[in-house]
Amino acid sequence: MPDIPNDLAAIDTPAVLVDLDIAQRNIERFQSYAAEHGLRVRPHIKTHKLPLLAEMQQAAGAIGITCQKVSEAEAMVHGSAAITDVLITYNIVGAEKLARLKALALRVRLSVVADSRAVVDGLSATFRDAAEPLAVLVECDTGAHRCGVADPRAADALAASIDAAPGLVFGGLMTYPPAGSEAAVQRFMSEAKALIEARDIAVPVITSGGTPSMMQAADAPVVSEYRPGTYVYNDRSLVSRGVCGWDDCALTVLATVVSVPAENRAIIDAGSKALTSDLLGLEGYGHVLGRDDIAIDQLSEEHGRLVSSGSIGLAVGDKVRIVPNHACVVTNLVDTLLLVGAGHKTPVPTRVVARGRTT
Repeated sequence: MPDIPNDLAAIDTPAVLVDLDIAQRNIERFQSYAAEHGLRVRPHIKTHKLPLLAEMQQAAGAIGITCQKVSEAEAMVHGSAAITDVLITYNIVGAEKLARLKALALRVRLSVVADSRAVVDGLSATFRDAAEPLAVLVECDTGAHRCGVADPRAADALAASIDAAPGLVFGGLMTYPPAGSEAAVQRFMSEAKALIEARDIAVPVITSGGTPSMMQAADAPVVSEYRPGTYVYNDRSLVSRGVCGWDDCALTVLATVVSVPAENRAIIDAGSKALTSDLLGLEGYGHVLGRDDIAIDQLSEEHGRLVSSGSIGLAVGDKVRIVPNHACVVTNLVDTLLLVGAGHKTPVPTRVVARGRTT
């Protein structure tokens, strides 16, 4: 079993650890790629939910941040004066959310997305008397079949509606495509852009995103901005895709063996409330670093089951470090995580500022 460093051995578990040195390396890797290809970077903070990490991303060259919910954006802006440019990639619906959105727009440069006239009408009714118009991008479905207008002509029509709506200004086009869909993004966005520009409406931003395909982002040259999220931490799902290696995984879960009821089986104190039950097409619930022979084959809320084809070689009290299947969910499971690396001699407890911000 690989040794657990002395500064981690005494940590109460389960604990979520973030290695800032690895995170910095991950940030710089994509920022370098983006600079080489003329792409602006607007990372999605749903992965880390930490103003500190957003500041690291901006210091490396990111132009701003992406958030998914109004409350998430509020927490990040409140947490750092350095965060001044926010894109919320979610349809904002409902009077309470719209009122909070309007208040947030007084504090930062804000843009949002819409994929229907209903969403546009709500935004316009809220911002029609605002001092500055709200930038609204058309969300486009380039193959993920979640939100988004279905074809370039629909994008063109909605862009025209935004351009004509009181209190709004057309901000561009946005998509979250499936991995490996650069050709589809290029086709859709090029056609939509041409149609909109034929109306004499500028298309200032075309923004795409997704960590699995981020190193192929330049294969859709129509895209001007990219929004990677998980890249800052990486996780087992990305290792399985060949996007990164275990040494590139900045977030791990430290767990303690609490039972060894059989020679080939051990139980740890990290279950679905620490590791997430997300599978993302994988078998098992995480990777035990240094032990390729071990599978985490079952989770209950507070227990994780480790199994091996041979002797598991663990004893009660041993600690293991696990790369979870999906880092983004794990971030939202804990109030506090521990920062390591970056010259810290001991782990530094840090509150997950935007945790639980779902409205």
